[in-house]
Amino acid sequence: MSSLFSAQLHPGRALGFLVLGASLHDVLTRLKAEPQRFPKLDLMHTPSDPVKEPVVLALPANGVRMRFDGPEQRLRLVEVTDFTKNHIFLKPANDKERDLVRPPAAAQDAPSPPPDTTAGPTFRHIYQRFLGPTYDGEYVPDAEVYVLSYPGVAFTFPMKKKDYSASKDVVSLLHSTAVPNSMAVFSGDSWTQARDTMWTEILPSVKTFAPLAKGKDVCPDEVSLVRIHGGGKLQLFRKWTSSSFWITLGETTPQQLVAELGPPDAIYRKNDQRMYIHKLRAASNTMARPNGADLKRQDDLTDTDQSSHPPSADEYDSNDEAVEDDLVANVSGECFYNYFYLGFDILVSTPTAPSRPPPSQDLHTAPAPPDPPITSTSPDRLVATKLILHGNVPGSYPFNRHRRCRWEISYLSHPSSPDAPTQITDSETPFPEIELRLRAAWQSIYVSDAEARQKQRGMTPRHCVALDVTQDCAEKQIKTV
Repeated sequence: MSSLFSAQLHPGRALGFLVLGASLHDVLTRLKAEPQRFPKLDLMHTPSDPVKEPVVLALPANGVRMRFDGPEQRLRLVEVTDFTKNHIFLKPANDKERDLVRPPAAAQDAPSPPPDTTAGPTFRHIYQRFLGPTYDGEYVPDAEVYVLSYPGVAFTFPMKKKDYSASKDVVSLLHSTAVPNSMAVFSGDSWTQARDTMWTEILPSVKTFAPLAKGKDVCPDEVSLVRIHGGGKLQLFRKWTSSSFWITLGETTPQQLVAELGPPDAIYRKNDQRMYIHKLRAASNTMARPNGADLKRQDDLTDTDQSSHPPSADEYDSNDEAVEDDLVANVSGECFYNYFYLGFDILVSTPTAPSRPPPSQDLHTAPAPPDPPITSTSPDRLVATKLILHGNVPGSYPFNRHRRCRWEISYLSHPSSPDAPTQITDSETPFPEIELRLRAAWQSIYVSDAEARQKQRGMTPRHCVALDVTQDCAEKQIKTV
């Protein structure tokens, strides 16, 4: 039996730990960590367009439903659909706690009250005690509901068309014992104003939410966009700030990664069997076959890090400096840095020859990353050589292993002519369209149109960026796996 979900209402910001603006990955990870409290999760999405249409996450046993936008997968709306399965309370400053509905007594202590007293809060309780008076609400005739709105909170009451009159105020329309169907927590001054900008509004950082900031865990700075400039140069923009961080494949060191992004959530070590595919790629470039005995060693079958399951917040070491020092000191070979909460993985290995920039980039001035303070020339040094960006597409096999990371190919976003409109090529662009634009950008390197249309091998040993499909960096042809 699940325990009662108890949550403090923060109008316009949160319901308990369900903070508006939180990522779908973070919310799901938190819910799945407490199966006794949240025994059932229902995830609904649009299979034909899973990265653009909203994603709905329902908790049937707790009477709560959440809605996330598709492109960013951020929490935009929290709804309470059954007031008998949760305990919602308000704690005003310098005032005592107020219950929306008094939690039911234990079954062995008292008999169940009549259904009409447990269906939800009454209009009188909401209007006079819980939140106080407000302006007249909005009547929706098609749904036959009356929406009583407060800043950041709204209640939906059933109301027949014959019972509604525009000349009556809210007190005259709603009976004192009227019970709402649901409650919504949103960002905005009123429901009428918020619903027009709900899916596109830039929500404040979760780190600025005071109750969450007082906790032990510190949320990492989010990466809102990875801009791919070509030639192994990537610009990572941080959310809610104007700052950015550059990764130059073949040059950026593990120390620089940890300094900018923090320690990774997990690591795939070189002796992990799943690293063998990258040995095959490198070996194919020199026409040499890897030693088959490497696959039979016992350490190749050992997953040194349980990175397939993101750790919970309680598993992190509070001594971050010790973690970072130990991390940098013990990297002795090829490995993946897994950043589950940022939405990407970084392969750290010995450097290879850099890939050429796209020919179309010669026509435009691309921003250049700052010069590194010290550049090592040792052939055995470890650097970032591959970045794998995860889309966290609902319904896909690796769903919720990483949060969604948005990206943009900058050199494909320039108009083909001065009069042509700008076409942004990003993480929401269908891949068939990206393939056509990549082919046009790299047209000059092909001998013929037939060669341009030929599917190329993905993921050469050169510096690459994988976008949930393998992408050949030298010739920019897309090949799904």
